[in-house]
Order: sequence, then structure tokens, then C-alpha cells
Amino acid sequence: MSDEPDFHGAKVAVFFDDQILVYRRDNKADIPFPDMLDLPGGGREQGESGAECVARETFEEFGISIAMDAFELVQTYPNWRGTGHVALFFVCHLSSDILTDIVFGDEGQDWQVMPVAEFLACDRAVPHLQYQLQEYLKIWA
Repeated sequence: MSDEPDFHGAKVAVFFDDQILVYRRDNKADIPFPDMLDLPGGGREQGESGAECVARETFEEFGISIAMDAFELVQTYPNWRGTGHVALFFVCHLSSDILTDIVFGDEGQDWQVMPVAEFLACDRAVPHLQYQLQEYLKIWA
């Protein structure tokens, strides 16, 4: 996307009807948000677009290839560290058929598909992603 701001990373809420794809981060003291539920995505590499970033990260984390045009940029949000470039928040709606293709990568402890409401209410989910998802649902749901 040529109109994207300079960004440091991107996250995506991958929807399967009223559920989303999440994973539990590694439980290591030296990483942000250890042992918390997270959404697919991560840091930008080599000038890639936001859609390229979330497509690559989703493949690396879950082994599933999703066409870049399936990702919809919803909003930008401040870096959770409080400084630096913004992050991008995407959504993607898929058929549950793709779940059988998941091969979990080497980052994180496990993955699941969970009801959106459960993710939003969970005290072990990454807070700024809960907020971004809530904001999306207010506008688009």
C-alpha cells in the first residue's frame, strides 16, 4: 500500500465467523508479554508492506498461506513502547477449512481458535490488541 505510514510491525485478527486465531507467547522473561495470548503478526522486514508483513508472519507462525488481498488494513496504532513508528492492525475473514492446514511454528507455546468475546475478556491477552479489536468491532461489526 503506497498510502501506508512508516510502521514497525503489523498484527492481524484472523476471523473464523465469531472466533479468532490466537497463540500463547513463549514464557520467557526477556520477551514482551510473556505467556500471554497474542494475534498473528510481528515486525516489518526489508520495507515490506503491511499486508506482506502479516502474510509472512502468519505463514511463519502458523504455516498457512493467505493471499495478501485477503488482509484488510483497519487502523494504525501507537507503538506499545510509547515511542517509534506506529503499528498496523489488519483483519482477515477465512473459512474454517484452512484450520486443518495449520502447522504451528517455533514461536509460542500453543495456538487455538477462540470466541472473540473470550479473547476480549481474557486477562492473559495482550491488552493493546484487545483494545484494537474492540475498536474494530465498534466500527465494523
